[in-house]
Amino acid sequence: MWLRERSRQQRLQQTRRSAAEALAPRLTLDQEELRGREELTAEIRARHIVKEETANQICALRRALRLESVTPHRGGSRRETAVREEKGREIVSVSSPVGLSRTACGQRPDSGRTAIMSKRKSREAQLAVGDCVSQVQTILRERFCHQRLPDRPVGLESQYRHLLELLRRTAVHGESNSVLIVGPRGAGKTMLLRCALRELLELQEVKQNVLQVHLSGLLQTDDRIALKEITRQLHLENVVGDKVFGSFAENLVFLLEALKKGDKSSSRPVFFILEEFDLFAHHKNQTLLYNLLDVSQSAQAPVAVVGLTCRLDVLELLEKRVKSRFSHRQIHLLSCMSFCQYRDAFRSELTLPDDFPDSRFSQEWNLNVSKLCEEKSVEEILQKHFNSCKDFRSLHLLLLLALTRVSVSNPTLRAVDILEASRMSSTDSKANILHGLSVLELCLIIAMKHLNDIYEGEPFNFQMVHNEFKKFIQRKSHSIHNFEKPVVIKAFEHLLQLELIRPVDGGVCKVQREYQLMRLMLDHTQVMEALQRYPQCPTDVKQWAVSAFG
Repeated sequence: MWLRERSRQQRLQQTRRSAAEALAPRLTLDQEELRGREELTAEIRARHIVKEETANQICALRRALRLESVTPHRGGSRRETAVREEKGREIVSVSSPVGLSRTACGQRPDSGRTAIMSKRKSREAQLAVGDCVSQVQTILRERFCHQRLPDRPVGLESQYRHLLELLRRTAVHGESNSVLIVGPRGAGKTMLLRCALRELLELQEVKQNVLQVHLSGLLQTDDRIALKEITRQLHLENVVGDKVFGSFAENLVFLLEALKKGDKSSSRPVFFILEEFDLFAHHKNQTLLYNLLDVSQSAQAPVAVVGLTCRLDVLELLEKRVKSRFSHRQIHLLSCMSFCQYRDAFRSELTLPDDFPDSRFSQEWNLNVSKLCEEKSVEEILQKHFNSCKDFRSLHLLLLLALTRVSVSNPTLRAVDILEASRMSSTDSKANILHGLSVLELCLIIAMKHLNDIYEGEPFNFQMVHNEFKKFIQRKSHSIHNFEKPVVIKAFEHLLQLELIRPVDGGVCKVQREYQLMRLMLDHTQVMEALQRYPQCPTDVKQWAVSAFG
């Protein structure tokens, strides 16, 4: 048994030896293959390192060549720069490894670079348009709001020469004068005077000697305030000091004496410009007008009194003693502008100056303005404004509203912008107030209109309006809520606050508010337009209004 076990172990050892002898060649082959793979991997890594170094060198070379092409070389010409770039391209094409793309060099493809450059150019162009639009709005707003003086008044040549001659006689020859410039509001009275003063002050001797005093009947409401303003504008506060004068005339004479250099012939001429001249006629005893005109009549000092007014009957307001000292010179401004001149003014007000920074944008803008004047819709709008009001203030308001619609997306004026501006400028403010009223307040206005038709325009009170409203409620109780009387009184008072109705006696008479007489300050078209635009207005109310206004 022992022998059997020993023989079995010997056979097992022999089997292990034969297996090891059989596996030894295979292990040798695997080790050799592993070594070969490691060597191959190291070679591949070395090749990749060389490729990366080559790519970096090529990118640096291209970057240097690009800088050379942008920056001018000292002592070199454009031709030499082009030769350098060509050599650089040859070097890059030779030294670039096979399969090495521009992306591997850190450079974008041509398509990506083109897209980015186009985006950048479009962004720069958009910014340029935005800057041009901003400058256009700045220039035109300053022109419309500040109302730059023209070189010569259009259509007022004879009046301009007459006024300039009167002022020149006072400023140069020491001759006192008085004149009234009469015309409707917006006719150009102030513009005419400012143009004459501008041309007169271009003379050096006039600019050094002439003094100007500007007074307004809206600001200087009495003679005491006017005298203080005269003292301030003549810079004589220190001369007057605490002196006490017996009358207004003594004070004014003292002020004029203080302006004298020596004798009477060397006195400094003074221009007294009185805007809203008719309001000075309402001062007590017309003291200011009397003394100013008396000084100009008696030739105590070279004085020119220029009055601006829109009332044709202004001389009828003057007292006899004041009227006798007035020279009765009047310059009437009656607008004789034709529609062609009005359209030319529209074009010139919108035209950009020659020194505009972007000449290309300026040419496109001016060409668009010329085309705009030829459009039929724009011509109809201008004709409507010309027929209603020929002054430049309304034209400037129209253009200012149209200019607000100019933006980067719409860099030029369109006919739609002029149409919308015309609609906004002609909108009735009272009609806009009616759009915000309640149904109860609209019913009260319709009841007031009924009363005006019944009593032929006689004033009414709240009690009469309430009774008329109750009659309507009794007929249409299914559609209109029956409001209590305190609620109706509140609605009536709200109409009074909005100035859609006003008291006949000005609110001075002390009577109960239910019986205070009122008048309606609206007409038929305003109420009907408000009813048509009123959202969800009851049909019965509209029918009642039609029966009232029919």
